[in-house]
Amino acid sequence: MTAPPTAPTVRTTPEGIRWEPSERWVRGRTGNTTVVDSRHPVLVWEPGTPVPLYAFPREEVREELLRPAENPPLGTHSGSRIFYDLDIDGRLRENAAWTFPSEDLAGHIAFEWSARVGRGLDHWYEEEEEIFVHPRDPHKRVDALPSSRHVQVTVDGTVVADTRRPVLLFETGLPTRYYIPREDVRLDLFEHTGHSTGCPYKGTATYWSWRGEGDVPPNVLWSYPRPLPAVGAVKDLLAFYNEAVDITVDGERLERPVTPFTRRSPGPDS
Repeated sequence: MTAPPTAPTVRTTPEGIRWEPSERWVRGRTGNTTVVDSRHPVLVWEPGTPVPLYAFPREEVREELLRPAENPPLGTHSGSRIFYDLDIDGRLRENAAWTFPSEDLAGHIAFEWSARVGRGLDHWYEEEEEIFVHPRDPHKRVDALPSSRHVQVTVDGTVVADTRRPVLLFETGLPTRYYIPREDVRLDLFEHTGHSTGCPYKGTATYWSWRGEGDVPPNVLWSYPRPLPAVGAVKDLLAFYNEAVDITVDGERLERPVTPFTRRSPGPDS
């Protein structure tokens, strides 16, 4: 009997950086220019940062497009001291790339992921699928499962949702989210906002805020109109932040979880 292949081992540098090789083909582009084309990327988790980023062997990076940074943000990215500006046709993106101080990652260059910060590349791909926000964590799982549980949601004492056909979304490191058909939600009690967030596992979410009184944070309700295929079951359903509303499942009132979302406005991992 042939033994199963061994999964890559996560390693930790003396600086506390966690990393592991990835077998995915990763490309990064700005406009029509491919800046990174790598079949040997490395996933990197910086200390205190829950989501990974990629670092790439120098030979798989268009180094001729990089210039020593004029204003390097020293002290960031685990104490990195070497930063690069990205120069494409005379258009400069400051501090778009850097090298880590660890010997374990010598010979690799990391890039800012999102162009929205004014430094990253415009588009990233794993194989032929475009990836948004940040690389997906191979140690994180997201499952969207249709259910027949009885879910009831109240806001400031008002019942705003009642269903027996939710979709439960289980995501590593986050509370279970209860996605509810629109017909079972009092959407008239909420106001659609212009807020939106992106998630590499689920897609782009749109939000609603509570119209009534009470200590209810904005953007407490959201939906994915075009979710990624892996969580297609939540399409157009509505979910509430467990941290800010009261949810009862099969007659049992759930405790409000304490997460980073308890203390700030809703973010991308909804």
